[in-house]
Amino acid sequence: MPRLITLIVICLFLAACSTRDLQRVYTGSTAQRLVTHSIDDLLAKLPANDFEALRGQTLAFESYFLAESKVKEYADQRLRKELSQRFGITLVPRNEGAENQPLEHTSKPLLSVFYTSLGTDQDNFGLAIPLGFIPGIDESTQINLLTLDKFHGIAELYYFIGLEGQQARSKTYQAVVRTDALGLPIITIPISNLDREGRKPKRKAREGF
Repeated sequence: MPRLITLIVICLFLAACSTRDLQRVYTGSTAQRLVTHSIDDLLAKLPANDFEALRGQTLAFESYFLAESKVKEYADQRLRKELSQRFGITLVPRNEGAENQPLEHTSKPLLSVFYTSLGTDQDNFGLAIPLGFIPGIDESTQINLLTLDKFHGIAELYYFIGLEGQQARSKTYQAVVRTDALGLPIITIPISNLDREGRKPKRKAREGF
């Protein structure tokens, strides 16, 4: 009889679970790499045809996010380096202006970047048996039957580029770097695209820059 009661209690606690979390403080290496690698992958997607005509020029620059942060500063600096390495473009704050005016003398080329995501998402969902109701066992303890733990770094942006007052909007670009885990009763199987050690660069820096 006691075994039957225990089985009934376990069945009552057996349920599909799903949680979602946005991490704002990147204190651990995994979260830091998720964010920085996603920014790196995102900027690698910037199309050459939007910037080739401005090669070697100085471009006025402004960027916006929901809040000023170290992550936004990092993304801005990484964008400066990307455009410098690939196109020889120098970004300067908008209020400093841009010296070169390739199309008209009455307006200046301007890049306005809008970051729509610079952060992490964490999802946990699936089937698990919680054991926290048992005396002496931590309340977060559970036996995974089939769960997927998702921890993603997501960087996303769009921008306006062109002569000031005549800018064209780009499409939205996104990059996702993940470190997931498939939880089974006995083992946990990692699923990740986080490791970058030993990877060859996707492109070579142009000579002279």
